[in-house]
Amino acid sequence: MAVKLTTRKPLFGNNVSHSKRRTRRSQKLNLQTKKINGVDVTLSNREWKNLKKAN
Repeated sequence: MAVKLTTRKPLFGNNVSHSKRRTRRSQKLNLQTKKINGVDVTLSNREWKNLKKAN
């Protein structure tokens, strides 16, 4: 099982129809699982890109 390191949460908002009726929706994170030093780690794609850029 992968270790989840991210602390980010989904974003919530409204779907708005043409008649302006609002229903709740959530934008889920783009979670990726990869290995670092033989350990499966789950991070968001934005965090992976920042790690890759730092190295």
